[in-house]
Amino acid sequence: MGLPSELERARQEIETIAREYGLDFFPVIFELVTYKQMNQLAAYTGFPARYPHWRWGMEYERVRKSYAYGLQVIHEMVINNNPCYAYLLSSNTLLEHKMVMAHVYAHADFFKNNQWFAHTNRKMLDEMANHAVRIQRYMERYGEERVESFIDICLSIEDMIDYHALHVKRYPREEDGEDIDAPVLSVPRLPAKPYLDKWVNPPEFLEELRQIRQRKRQERRRFPLRPEKDLLLFLIQHAPLEDWQRDILAMIREESYYFAPQAMTKILNEGWATFWHSKILTERVLTDSEVVDYADCHAKVTASPPGVLNPYKLGLELLRDIKERWDKGRFGKEYEECDDLALKEAWDKGLGLGMAKLFEVRGVHNDVTFIDAFLTEEFVRKHNLFVYEFNRYTGAYEIASRDFETIKQKLLFLLTNCGRPIIWVTDGNYRNRGELYLWHQHEGVDLRWDFAVETLKNIHALWKRPVHLETVKNGKRVRLSVYDHDRVQEEVL
Repeated sequence: MGLPSELERARQEIETIAREYGLDFFPVIFELVTYKQMNQLAAYTGFPARYPHWRWGMEYERVRKSYAYGLQVIHEMVINNNPCYAYLLSSNTLLEHKMVMAHVYAHADFFKNNQWFAHTNRKMLDEMANHAVRIQRYMERYGEERVESFIDICLSIEDMIDYHALHVKRYPREEDGEDIDAPVLSVPRLPAKPYLDKWVNPPEFLEELRQIRQRKRQERRRFPLRPEKDLLLFLIQHAPLEDWQRDILAMIREESYYFAPQAMTKILNEGWATFWHSKILTERVLTDSEVVDYADCHAKVTASPPGVLNPYKLGLELLRDIKERWDKGRFGKEYEECDDLALKEAWDKGLGLGMAKLFEVRGVHNDVTFIDAFLTEEFVRKHNLFVYEFNRYTGAYEIASRDFETIKQKLLFLLTNCGRPIIWVTDGNYRNRGELYLWHQHEGVDLRWDFAVETLKNIHALWKRPVHLETVKNGKRVRLSVYDHDRVQEEVL
């Protein structure tokens, strides 16, 4: 169904302006939906068809009540697809539709050109529908309750993937033709005359070298050969699952990798879209009578409630700061070494490189690298950022630090691995009993123990053998072991 003529004219105008500014995006198809339909789409993570599962109904209730109680209004939703599909809330005003359209075109540009989205499936709309059909058939064949219970288990570990796996080659290829089971019988020797050989190639040294090579060859027999961060892939390849279970787990993993870049670029992506809807509307689209209403709508988008980090606000302000710095030449060795605050405040070389730098940032960065590269002490001071903590003595939250490095490290910590704990598979045959050994890369924050226990039980349900997790709890190395659903053991190492 097409847009009403008034909205279609606004869409064409905004698309033309966006392309004139240099945005490059897949075709965007807009659809008008009611608030009830928008809530349904939001519950389905933006897709019109998903596999049958109770989680969607629960999410719909959460979204519906948020709307009913005035806590949240979803004005738009856009899908990373080719073509992109975007949904407009039919109750929006014409001004809100204009703002949303500009926002959507910037998102579409980001999806197409940011390198962290380069490996995503651009036909995911069709793929999601295929997943829904396949899982529905499994329910008809094996029973709804059995399949849904298995999906519950898979969803509890859906984020235990390697977020960078699609973008890096972690390990070199194993040498072809080498038998890792064969013993190492000889090692290279240095050329020497016979009467010097025992000094040039001492037998004890050659034996030590042979043993080292033997150990390295034995290490290659480990299972897995090296620690594996993608637990879902490891289970798909090695867990004793039925074919339909393996297929469902593979579907969950595929969807996790599709959504991963959106989690990794939330601040930059929303900041980019907010920057462009602001620029397009204020410079080219708004009429005089719309300015005040636009300011009100924009303020609602960028508002930061107490205790909440608004990604729209942080991304927008940081992009504006980058543009100003590169326009005025406030970067590089000369600027960084200047210790005159008044001179730095008035620094302006008139380079005009800001917009080019923004397009470069949009193309290569995710949230972690974005914050790490461009968050400055001046920015933190200008926007009054601080770290706060709960004081158990006063029973209130208090400012803990305004130190720049502390603030930056706190932000990076929250964003690393999308805020999820980093878990590695280190041994799939622990104690030579087929047991699974996991290692938690502790970064200063303990796991929530009840969640860890239940998650490990679900992994045990997939592996069907004892599962162990090594972590740190209250400053001590501990191993949490699940031998069956009712037998859980905690051991200090």
